[in-house]
Amino acid sequence: MPGTANQPSSQPRSPLPDFCSLPVISALLVVGALCVTLAWLAPQSTRGWRGYSVGMLFVEWVAMVIGVALCKLRPWLLRLPGLLPYAGVWLVMVLIVILGSVMAQWMDTMLEMQLIPAGSNTFVRDNALIAALLGAAMLRYFYVLAEWQARLAAVAHAKVEALQARIRPHFLFNSMNTVAALVRVDPDAAERTVEDLSELFRAALGQDDTHNGTLDEELKLVDRYLDIEQLRLGERLRVRREIHDLPLDASMPVLLLQPLVENAVRHGVQPLREGGEVVLRGTRDGGMMRIEIDNPLAETPAIGGSGHGLNNVRQRVAYHFGPRASMDAGPLGNRFVVTLQLPIEMRHARTDR
Repeated sequence: MPGTANQPSSQPRSPLPDFCSLPVISALLVVGALCVTLAWLAPQSTRGWRGYSVGMLFVEWVAMVIGVALCKLRPWLLRLPGLLPYAGVWLVMVLIVILGSVMAQWMDTMLEMQLIPAGSNTFVRDNALIAALLGAAMLRYFYVLAEWQARLAAVAHAKVEALQARIRPHFLFNSMNTVAALVRVDPDAAERTVEDLSELFRAALGQDDTHNGTLDEELKLVDRYLDIEQLRLGERLRVRREIHDLPLDASMPVLLLQPLVENAVRHGVQPLREGGEVVLRGTRDGGMMRIEIDNPLAETPAIGGSGHGLNNVRQRVAYHFGPRASMDAGPLGNRFVVTLQLPIEMRHARTDR
């Protein structure tokens, strides 16, 4: 978590589920309905459809009250240390069931429905015991699920770190070669190139844990890279930009587009004696943005091409944007086109996947 990465905690994590979410509320309702159904189907049960209907109504009502109460109390429960938030949730569930059972017994007596034995506390006791056991089982499930999701996120984050590390050396090696070639030929151009490289190095070697910037920042990094390659390739490299209606403040992982543009230059333009044109297209379609990097398809592939760059970008897209995003790459006529379909997310609205 940003801001706490250097502060290890000795206490166990207590990630309570979001009791305001539909999946958790649905789980409470389904578990309650299953309990009533199993009790009605038991061989010793003497209740008919009338008892089953009233029991279902009572249990679902209690489940809804529990869900709403835990939804409202969750911010306060999260302030408790260690695993005490789970104990607090369990206590709230049991207390609500006890109060609901006492109220139901009182209403049964007042309305003379005779569904609950009069003058007996068995109904309240049994319901409290069932709530205690089921509540503990559900909370254990939510705890294990949260721990599994945390481990999965940690593994995914480590994988992204490895992918980022594999991108950096290749990019920096090529850039330094460009600077070395310019120092003797054009010192002024070499100085400008070093300034561009300083910005690219800052992005490539940044320590931001989320590796997130904005689309505008990523496009500026692409422009700096193309400026460097323009000095090296001259008129052989032509760039056309067709960016329309894209939100420049949309969230974008750092160095997501630059490796794709680098591939376009290295494998599409550089092998051709006459050079070629790299086209950057961007359009918006509702809540999605479509970005294309289009380059000429060389007859003789550049030496060293293995597809790792495209695979790395594909995996980073899947990690940062989830299943709604996609990346396609392949030849189209005499051109090679990489197409990114990305959901538009503002930088401050980072979601966990």
